[in-house]
Amino acid sequence: MNGVFQVDNLSKAFGGLTVSRDISITMKEGARLALIGPNGAGKTTFVNLVTGQLRPDSGTILLGGENVTRLGSVRRVRKGLVRTFQVTRLFSDMTPEEHVTLTVLQREGRASRILSRFFNDSAVAGEVESLLDALGLLEVARRKVGEIAYGQQRLLEIAIALALKPRVLLLDEPAAGVPQSETPRIEQALERLPPSLAVLMIEHDMDLVFRFARHVVVLAAGEIIFEGLPAEVAANSKVREAYLGSYANARQHA
Repeated sequence: MNGVFQVDNLSKAFGGLTVSRDISITMKEGARLALIGPNGAGKTTFVNLVTGQLRPDSGTILLGGENVTRLGSVRRVRKGLVRTFQVTRLFSDMTPEEHVTLTVLQREGRASRILSRFFNDSAVAGEVESLLDALGLLEVARRKVGEIAYGQQRLLEIAIALALKPRVLLLDEPAAGVPQSETPRIEQALERLPPSLAVLMIEHDMDLVFRFARHVVVLAAGEIIFEGLPAEVAANSKVREAYLGSYANARQHA
């Protein structure tokens, strides 16, 4: 089965330790997939492999039917495979508006020019405003990043990723470090993502996972041990033993 994003039999080992073993995943346009598993399962390694941060030992990565396995990470981004990171990578003295404007200009090959001249460019300004509005960031658009809440910083990272116009978006723990009181902001932003965008999310917040995902893949020791609907994953004995534990029990008795 072909999709906008397809990984076939991806494997990687460091010395004698296999960290990814024959992983295969297919995502169609509009997919909402969560990749879960215990610490050390190989989730971030998998994302590093498919985004070009690491080179796989075997297997293929297809984006829109094109084999991108040997391409570098920058070329994969240009072809529409974009990720966010567990830890924010923002400039504390820049505003959200400046971050997103710079990203739009970078995408268009104009980032080497003086940034300020583009604030009056109606096309660029309109796109930036639309992205910040979609992520609920207009009210802090011109505040320095170091002055806004951490949850808003995580949303800004998603806005930056969207400014690159991805076909596939990989969210590496978008709620990591976010206070529980700010988690609804993340959920609302995820609900407003473009419906045609294929999204793969790694996340430890199981409540967020089960509200977001339409399909769940579970990794343990570098292998897929189960994939299916969220309700099916929570009820599976292998998953309960490897990862969900008391959370799955609680869901069953809720």
